[in-house]
Amino acid sequence: MEGSGDAHDHDPTIAYHPEAAEAHAGSEPRVKGAFGFALVIERGPRAGMTYILAPGNTTVGRSEEANIFLDDITVSRKQARLHLEGDTLVIEDLGSTNGTYVNGVRTDRAELQPGDEVILGKYHLVLARGDG
Repeated sequence: MEGSGDAHDHDPTIAYHPEAAEAHAGSEPRVKGAFGFALVIERGPRAGMTYILAPGNTTVGRSEEANIFLDDITVSRKQARLHLEGDTLVIEDLGSTNGTYVNGVRTDRAELQPGDEVILGKYHLVLARGDG
């Protein structure tokens, strides 16, 4: 249709309210063969997938340009940014529609520790440390 505009001009993110985070008891989660930190999808689409985090910034979102691409309408195109420097990992929400949750609490910015649960839309991810 002429004059209707580009279909990509509209961000069709839908509202989603995550379940409360479950407590992660026991030892620190580990990822075999990895160094540093990794995010593991615990629940949601692609459960079990692991993302090894590199030093510096890692973007997360529904945009194909995101370093961690989470293809679900409950995730904003530009959902969050992770910043890793040494042993410090910080997550920052980028003004997402549904928010970024750490251990069940909505946050704009938080320092993460192994075992923390990060909820981005329908995705429940757990921060693990590599065993390497």
